[in-house]
Amino acid sequence: MIRALTGFSTRNPWKVIALWAVLGIALTILGQALVFRATQSNTGDFLPSTYDSAAALKVAEERFGVKPDANTLTVLVARPDGAPLSGADERRIDEEAAQLGRHRVAMPKPEQETPFARDHSQTPKVAPVMTAPERGFRLLSVELQGNPQDPGLHDTYRAFREHARAGFAEAGFRTGYTGGLASTVDGVDAEETRSRVVGIVMLGVIVLLHVLVFRSVLAALLPLIVVTVIGGAATGTVVGVAMLTGVTLDPSTPQLIGVVLVGIGIDYFLFLLFRFREQLRRRPEQPGRAAAAEVSGRVGTAVTSAALTIVAAFATLGVASFGQFRVLGPAIAVSVLVMLFGSLTFMPALLAVTGRRMFWPSRAHRREARGGSAGRLGTWLVKRPLTAALGSVVLLGALAAGMAGMRMDYGSGGAGGERTAAAATAAEISRAMPAGVSDPISVYVTASDGAQLTTGRVDALSGTLSRVEGVGQVAPTVLSEDRRAARIDLFPNADPHGQEARDLASGAVRDAVSAHRPDGTEAHVGGTAAVFADVSTAVDEDLRLVFPVAAVLIALILFLLLRSLLAPLILMLAVGLGFAATLGAATLVFQHGLDQPGVAFTLPLVLFLFVVALGTDYNILVTDRIREEMERPGPAREAVARAVRHTAPAVATAGLVLAASFGSLAVNPVAATQQIGFATGLGILLSAFVLSIVLVPACAVLLGRSLWWPARPRPAAPLPGAGAQAPERVPLARAGAGRAPAPGGADPRPGPPHTGACGGPSGVPRVRTARRRRGGPGARRGRPAAPCPCRSAGSSPPAR
Repeated sequence: MIRALTGFSTRNPWKVIALWAVLGIALTILGQALVFRATQSNTGDFLPSTYDSAAALKVAEERFGVKPDANTLTVLVARPDGAPLSGADERRIDEEAAQLGRHRVAMPKPEQETPFARDHSQTPKVAPVMTAPERGFRLLSVELQGNPQDPGLHDTYRAFREHARAGFAEAGFRTGYTGGLASTVDGVDAEETRSRVVGIVMLGVIVLLHVLVFRSVLAALLPLIVVTVIGGAATGTVVGVAMLTGVTLDPSTPQLIGVVLVGIGIDYFLFLLFRFREQLRRRPEQPGRAAAAEVSGRVGTAVTSAALTIVAAFATLGVASFGQFRVLGPAIAVSVLVMLFGSLTFMPALLAVTGRRMFWPSRAHRREARGGSAGRLGTWLVKRPLTAALGSVVLLGALAAGMAGMRMDYGSGGAGGERTAAAATAAEISRAMPAGVSDPISVYVTASDGAQLTTGRVDALSGTLSRVEGVGQVAPTVLSEDRRAARIDLFPNADPHGQEARDLASGAVRDAVSAHRPDGTEAHVGGTAAVFADVSTAVDEDLRLVFPVAAVLIALILFLLLRSLLAPLILMLAVGLGFAATLGAATLVFQHGLDQPGVAFTLPLVLFLFVVALGTDYNILVTDRIREEMERPGPAREAVARAVRHTAPAVATAGLVLAASFGSLAVNPVAATQQIGFATGLGILLSAFVLSIVLVPACAVLLGRSLWWPARPRPAAPLPGAGAQAPERVPLARAGAGRAPAPGGADPRPGPPHTGACGGPSGVPRVRTARRRRGGPGARRGRPAAPCPCRSAGSSPPAR
């Protein structure tokens, strides 16, 4: 199947390239146009209905008209001179708020038109909330509908903000905006320049690495172009499938798909390029298209196994209870399958078309490569395998020790040290009022006895909640229109996105609600703090389920690929140690070094999937080549040295590219994204430079061919008449050059062309070789080699 795909692509390269160009452009446009229709950012919607905060969200939607795509933000209105607000000021503010609630905000026309883009023009809901105790400002609640990640909604909010700011300024007031959409837009504005610079730097690093390695323009630029085309097709496929099936994606999914595909796509192309260059060096007479077909078929097996490992790891997220994981896993699995299909078709077709021109203007592919640092590393590993293995284990173990005392941070991921206008407004509010006033804990009470609710019926519960330690203020009870439900908003003293507020919502508040809810009613605790408290529980359960399932699936794929029991076990232990080392290093840097509350709750799962799955890519490449070399004659140690010499440059370059891709996330102002970028980049580097290049080959040297137990690869038998050693081949002298005596008495003159039956290249003159006697009868020094099997076709040696 794999060779059929690569063979078809190299035989019909232009058809394959044209098809990918059309599909890539069409699906990229589709993905960009529909991505914000297929995503939603309400974390509570991803929780199973069995959780208390999910039940509270359902009551809010059914009884209070809260819409899933509603975005609430807080507007602060104050006098510019800082004087307390008078009664007349409050009335003037409320009048201006009423006018804002009647004004339809038109979405500005975007600079670049996007097909199928949604028009976010709307009339916002504006309502006064409260005045600060010292009357320093009055707060308004504003609701805008739409996906908070959609640039169209961002423009609509900016238009509303400018209109509101102008209206209140005309009335003699200043305004501030914070919470939800306001914080998101301010973060996007603050990060815009940084993101552009980081993207340019990342692409520059990737291109520079390719230029340094291949000394070629095409080899530096073509991988980026190919990955962009395939990545656009993959994103469009995922978005299209989500729209057709009604599945809602998390807003981070498209971004993660892009980062993953840039990394693994360039990795797979690098594997092909290195093996293609090696093939051209080994057989300079072979046409470029034939070399592309042979290399693609061989590398395609390892690439397929590596990709299926990633697919299996991410597909296990489908069994998670937390919807954000359950959707993310299959989405990335589908995108990796698209990248795999492109690696088996698009990339081989480009190699077939470019041939040796892929490496222009470099001429390095025309001469045999020197051993270099990779050759010296292979030689050192053969001589000091135990030292290399122990050193790697000690290094990884020391980093893994950093996991001691690790804590999980279930914060919603605000901008770390980013100073934005929204953050400044939030700080001004928190100095005069409880910190949770812009994002309260909401208690929903519903009548289960069929009777209507009154404020008096829930006053006792409201009074009890006001006395809970950590609750700064309780808002008046709000009844639903049908009086079948009531909402009590609690304003915690702590940051609503912090651990203290989550503990308050899941602990003291829920205990008080359970003990003092009115008879004949049901009560649920909701709000951001309660949602993330439940998310922490769901994630803990998912980690205990996903980790073993993913490990079993990865091990199964390794068993099938390597046809061994011992080798997969060693690889799994190695990547497990790498995972622990990476998580420990992240804990040391962020929790202990930077004094953050802990590591992001998603970090262990992301590291497990990315570092274990993607790190296994490199292990598969290295072990597959070790097995290939061990199937050739010679000691196992020399086979490992040859494998390291050929694979270390590819693994090192691929690791640097992938680490740069993920490392670009480390400059993001959001703390959780910083951790994921740093830790994943470090994990990839450890996987490439410690596990795959040092630890795994060292274990292979120590175990020899026993590594493949119970089915050990056997070296190929020497040709008939060769004695105990394979024949030594001597390169053919150039035409017109003086012919020096060949070592061992070999005749350097060309013989008749091969027909290909003997395994040599068809149509290429056979080089005569000589056998050296090693105790075998009849093997005399200087005698011509045994006749090629092709002679049986009727050819005869040329006359001397």
